[in-house]
Amino acid sequence: MMTPSEADEAGRARYTYRLRVSSTAGVALLAEWDRCRWIWNECVAKSKATHLHNKATGEKRTCGPAQLDRMLTEARERTPWLREGASVPQQQVIRDFGRSRAKAHKDIRERLPQRQRAGMPKWKKKREASPTLNYTRRGFRLRGDRLYLAGGVVLTVVWSRELPAEPSSVRVYRDSVGHWYCSFVVPTMVRPLPETGRVLGVDWGVKQTATTTSDAHDLPHPQHGRKAQARLTRYDRMMARRRPRKGQAASQGYREAKRWRAKTHAKIARQRQDTGRKWAKKVVTDHDAIAVEDFKPKFLARSSMARKAADAAIGATKKALIEMGRKHGRDIRLVHPAHTTMDCASCGARTKHALPLSERTYTCTACGAVSPRDKNSARVMLVRAGLNPAGVEGVRPPGALLPEAA
Repeated sequence: MMTPSEADEAGRARYTYRLRVSSTAGVALLAEWDRCRWIWNECVAKSKATHLHNKATGEKRTCGPAQLDRMLTEARERTPWLREGASVPQQQVIRDFGRSRAKAHKDIRERLPQRQRAGMPKWKKKREASPTLNYTRRGFRLRGDRLYLAGGVVLTVVWSRELPAEPSSVRVYRDSVGHWYCSFVVPTMVRPLPETGRVLGVDWGVKQTATTTSDAHDLPHPQHGRKAQARLTRYDRMMARRRPRKGQAASQGYREAKRWRAKTHAKIARQRQDTGRKWAKKVVTDHDAIAVEDFKPKFLARSSMARKAADAAIGATKKALIEMGRKHGRDIRLVHPAHTTMDCASCGARTKHALPLSERTYTCTACGAVSPRDKNSARVMLVRAGLNPAGVEGVRPPGALLPEAA
């Protein structure tokens, strides 16, 4: 099984594959994780101690990767338990800690609101933190379907498809269900598709996840979470009945119900991911340029539509569309969402007042155009992105792309 590739700004992508882990390899991975988790907590303790010292004395001591590397070297010299593990994942823990701490300080310097800041690195608790191990190129090698990690750990990779290039690093982790995965970082490679000469505008919503200028490419709300709500409610009640008292160990029944609940949530996430990627592939295959509303669905979490909006997975679907477009060399243009429901796609006039959500038909008072509200917004995306075939004089400019027929 493979999750979709995740492109980043540095021109790289992640290809994730399922792992078959033997009992011996599983014990070795958890032992490596215990060492890495201990190092992370030592970094947290040193960072807190440095902050308190600077606050009390007025000094400006640092707690960067150089100081933490020295701490790791000294710890490995005097602790045989640490020396039994590979040095590569332990060094990568310090790199990850440094990036996390630097991001928190950057948000503080930029005076971001408290709710938007990345918090300082916290302790990783044994029963709460998920095992995650990072290896650079010198810490792993591939031979056939086997993944050899530093420290003598051998894993079997379920190759759902070939890697497009030589990986530069790998991340081995376990999800909440207990399944192990490996995630390889490889350079991105553009795979251009044949030109179609068509463009598309995309407007995000809750009733329909995506409304486009083409009826054939609309994405209805899949409601994967709502279909599984009965099972989730049942598992929640089972956990509530079997919840242990404070200080007591969880019973086998509680752990079993928790595992069933986690498996259901994982299945819903895979369904949403699969739906979004299949729709994105269809849209990218059929169009050369796509105008996408740069919608931020985070604010919906504080509204009455929070559950339905989360089930629609607008953010994940938008991300899948952008990544699929970059992968196949399509022109993806993000459009600011301000006033897109108030503007007329035909004449550009703007209504005096915002339309309530209950009003699903847009009627322009200037030119008299009448169309479904979301369809009008999707056409506004094309206009704002500069993909509207008609020019200022109403004449199609040379080389203009043809819109998808509704």
